[in-house]
Amino acid sequence: MNKSTGFTLIEVLIALVILTGGLLGLAAFQASSIKNNQSAYNRSQVTQLAYDIADRMRANTADASLIAASTYITFAPSAAVSQPSCKTAPGCIATLMAQNDLFEWNTALSNILPGCNIVECGSIAVNGSLFTVTINWDDNRDGIIDNNDPSFTTSFSI
Repeated sequence: MNKSTGFTLIEVLIALVILTGGLLGLAAFQASSIKNNQSAYNRSQVTQLAYDIADRMRANTADASLIAASTYITFAPSAAVSQPSCKTAPGCIATLMAQNDLFEWNTALSNILPGCNIVECGSIAVNGSLFTVTINWDDNRDGIIDNNDPSFTTSFSI
């Protein structure tokens, strides 16, 4: 009787285990790549949305007292309502335009970023003449926007 009987079966099983490990590693790499790609997409959208509200504020400086700018600061984006009269330029005062801008901005945040349809993700603060836009979103998709999630902040002057 030959002592090496069944030796090729063991080689095939070992090769199968190594192949399986490699395929699992490849699948994990692919999943990580997709997650990081989605995170980069969210960050680019947040950057665009932050600069969008900054440009809207710059375009809506109606007078020297910055009535519109104060509306952006004191009015919560989630409480803003659409102002149909502001879809066209005539007949829309600065405060209504600011409220409409906040409504459209909050709608965009809610539609694009994960977790923003549950809580308010964007905020605007002022310190003297410096305005700061901060946006948070649920990047790890655990249902909570917390310190484990990224945040984007930009500052500008009007």
